[in-house]
Amino acid sequence: MISPGATVGVLGGGQLGRMLGLSARRMGYRVHTLAPESDSPLGQIADRTVVADYDDLDAVADFARGVDVTTFEFENVPFAAAETAADYGQGPVRPKGGVLHIAQHRRREKDFLSQTGFPTADFEHVADRDALTHALEHIGRPAVLKTAGFGYDGKGQSVIRPDDDADDAWHAIGAGEAVLEAMVDFDREVSVVGARGVDGAFTHFGVTENRHRDHILDVCLPDAPLDSNIADEAVAIARGVLESLDVVGVLCVEFFLTKSGELLVNELAPRPHNSGHFSFDACVTSQFEQQLRTVCGLPMGDTRRLAPSAMVNLLGDCWANGDPNWGAALADPSIKLHLYGKAEPRPGRKMGHITAFADTSEAAAEKALAVRASLAGATLD
Repeated sequence: MISPGATVGVLGGGQLGRMLGLSARRMGYRVHTLAPESDSPLGQIADRTVVADYDDLDAVADFARGVDVTTFEFENVPFAAAETAADYGQGPVRPKGGVLHIAQHRRREKDFLSQTGFPTADFEHVADRDALTHALEHIGRPAVLKTAGFGYDGKGQSVIRPDDDADDAWHAIGAGEAVLEAMVDFDREVSVVGARGVDGAFTHFGVTENRHRDHILDVCLPDAPLDSNIADEAVAIARGVLESLDVVGVLCVEFFLTKSGELLVNELAPRPHNSGHFSFDACVTSQFEQQLRTVCGLPMGDTRRLAPSAMVNLLGDCWANGDPNWGAALADPSIKLHLYGKAEPRPGRKMGHITAFADTSEAAAEKALAVRASLAGATLD
């Protein structure tokens, strides 16, 4: 067990690391971060910040020697960095680098899911342009072409419809290794954030409904109103994924729920997830504290809800007309505001989020959307 007072090292300096760091500080841990940028969201609250590229393996090794456990806050940290931290650090890397290796690359991720029997949309590997032609013959149209690695928030994806030129899609994703997936006629997107301890114990944060805008997560409704059998199946699949990967830490499984009631795994995120941000305010134990507890070998906390809630993201677009009207947002005492400390509010960039409370998650979502609209003096559509 890595007890309070020890030092937690985080590869990555974004908002997920920031919220992990806040949980760690509250429980008496020191926090170090390594990231390519200075003044990062986590760096602003960390005890020590190392500014270095993730492929600077000497810097990674030196960093890992100064912490008691190493974790990561997003999956695009190179596998070699995780392996270097494991080889040269004084403490473990959790989750282990092999989890990162699979989840950060769509081909490896799809192969893992398929080979272990988890449900996915039909897919084909696309190594080059000729392979795309053959994949389209097998998968059919419409289909979605996705880069094999380092895609997020809809980036690195292109839809190929019946009359589209496949060349356009191929060049749109950078003309590199990819995966072609059948287009799924889904009813909604849902996710399960699960956690697994060093002893194999498992817990989760329920099934959350995720609503997107322009391929970016927009609104999350915890405890989505689903048939209980479907909800149980989603949790069982998430548990199976964590166990099959031997995860120690937090991992999110994102699903498509088809109109026929079938769950298909869309992708994995081996760390806390945007759809679990509500837990920071609405649960006895947040996903970030749970990440800390699991990677440090502590018993896991209670994920029970304190009240019905919903979360909406705040993108840089909220700053389009100048500084948002924070007074208007916080006039409702049931609103919780989280800003990530990012200096430049660009369109589409996640700058923060709002958690709202009400009698139901749907009512909380309506409240949160109205509050977000008020930030710029706008009215809700």
